Amino acid sequence: VRVLHLKENIASLARLLASTSHGGFPVVCRPKPDHAEVFQGTIKRLELCMLLENEHIFEPERNDKSFSSSHPFSYEKITVEKLHNLSRLTMLLNRYATDPRYQQLFINLEPYINKSAMSVQAHFSLQRTYIVFRTLGLRHLTVVDPQNRVVGVITRKDLMPFPLEERLRLQLAPQ
Repeated sequence: VRVLHLKENIASLARLLASTSHGGFPVVCRPKPDHAEVFQGTIKRLELCMLLENEHIFEPERNDKSFSSSHPFSYEKITVEKLHNLSRLTMLLNRYATDPRYQQLFINLEPYINKSAMSVQAHFSLQRTYIVFRTLGLRHLTVVDPQNRVVGVITRKDLMPFPLEERLRLQLAPQ
């Protein structure tokens, strides 16, 4: 599972966006140094792309693990239906991924994540999962274990009837 952290490295984020086509990502954090990373919420790909187009919100890593900036963007500014200039974004992602300066810069995702994002337990009923998708019109749903650690993501496509039937048939076929 590809997860992001509340404080994410710019170069790593650019490489992830360039190498995947995922529409959204679970965001995790480690509540205490000796604890496992737990699910905090989700962030959409388009929102990440909009944030990356604004270099002034990138910050160097600090020893105290805090971020100096407050919320520089309103929710309306980062939520878009589609990207206006895809070639510009591709150029930016390439620069962020290859230029060593961006290895030292981070972005605080906390103000932008959906903290009320739905998740389901790993052994949640498939039928109920389907009902949650249909009722709420979701595109993806984070799967967590009993300790709230991310173990997977289910997409709407995963629950389409034909691929699901095929996977179930293969799973139930005699070995």
